[in-house]
Amino acid sequence: MSPLSLARAAADELAARTGITRLDIAVTLGSGWKSAIDHLGRPVAAIPAAEIPGFAASGVAGHSGLLTVVELASGEHALVIGARTHLYEGRGVDAVVHGVRTAAAAGAHTVVLTNGAGGLQPHWKPGQPVLIRDHINLTATSPITGAEFVDLTDLYTPRLREIAKDVAPDLEEGVYAQFPGPHYETPAEVAMVGRIGGTIVGMSTALEAIAARQAGLEVLGISLITNLAAGVQDQPLDHSEVLEAGRLAEPYLGPLLARIVSRLTEK
Repeated sequence: MSPLSLARAAADELAARTGITRLDIAVTLGSGWKSAIDHLGRPVAAIPAAEIPGFAASGVAGHSGLLTVVELASGEHALVIGARTHLYEGRGVDAVVHGVRTAAAAGAHTVVLTNGAGGLQPHWKPGQPVLIRDHINLTATSPITGAEFVDLTDLYTPRLREIAKDVAPDLEEGVYAQFPGPHYETPAEVAMVGRIGGTIVGMSTALEAIAARQAGLEVLGISLITNLAAGVQDQPLDHSEVLEAGRLAEPYLGPLLARIVSRLTEK
């Protein structure tokens, strides 16, 4: 089955399981963002991801492993993806972007991509959300194959970023660099990212954003700064600090994301 056919099958199965025939927006919850789902709206159905074609159980601590359909205050419906597949899991690029393609097949017009990431700006603090203005794809791959030349200018939709900053004027912006992982970046790699214009480093999001643009979706990206990147901080990196930063930021992150999503779906 082709990737697009698999996405169509997944969208059809979600519709059959939930009774919702059109999903308007997708929200992918990255590391540190899991509890944000409690603030988004009324849950319609929560389905283990592995029960839907093309998805798999989450392989990363801090992800729920669920696909949840939520009714928003606007009356629109969101697909909340708590089972992101990362490139380092070895399932291939199509699996990484399957959630985005499923959202597009289900009728979504917008995708919000969140993640937990390392920051290069010394004044950023763990638990601080930062909007993604642009990205640098350091995975040496793409979800697009063949001679389809997709324009990535303003990939992270300026209109959506302005809405987010209207909701939270103190939100800063950064340039996200995606590495393949699963190991953390070396201090030299982080220094390289800084020299080429990056200010955030992580292991997700860029490939999904490219697939979203290919599918015609608008994209908003938000990173939770969970730590300063290697060489910026003088302590070893550990995934437990990612989870802890998310836990400490929960009282702020969930309501913030809910307010932003509400504004993105206003009619």
